[in-house]
Amino acid sequence: MPAELREHAGRHYAVQFHYALPDDAWCVELSEAVPAPAAWAEIPDAETHLPGAAFLVAVVPDEDPDLEPTVRIHSPDEHVIPYEVMRWFLERVADQVEGCRAGFTQGGPEAVE
Repeated sequence: MPAELREHAGRHYAVQFHYALPDDAWCVELSEAVPAPAAWAEIPDAETHLPGAAFLVAVVPDEDPDLEPTVRIHSPDEHVIPYEVMRWFLERVADQVEGCRAGFTQGGPEAVE
């Protein structure tokens, strides 16, 4: 699954989307990106970084319009998240919430992708 990557102050971050069947919800994950394998350096247009372990996960329900989106913190370590990176992540979460809510008004969860 493709991720959105961003560099900020010399560090790389990733936002990834996936569907969690047990939660009936979309998950938007924020992680610090890690360097891609050295072997990829010879591949044209290959990513230089990949998503690491998620430390923030926004859960956006798309089956029940009464459920509220939440943000879960998954990290045994302390992470300092720059304001601009947090804003970027929350904009992606807001877009996902908007898309799911639009799906409810256009005919139910089956309309949400």
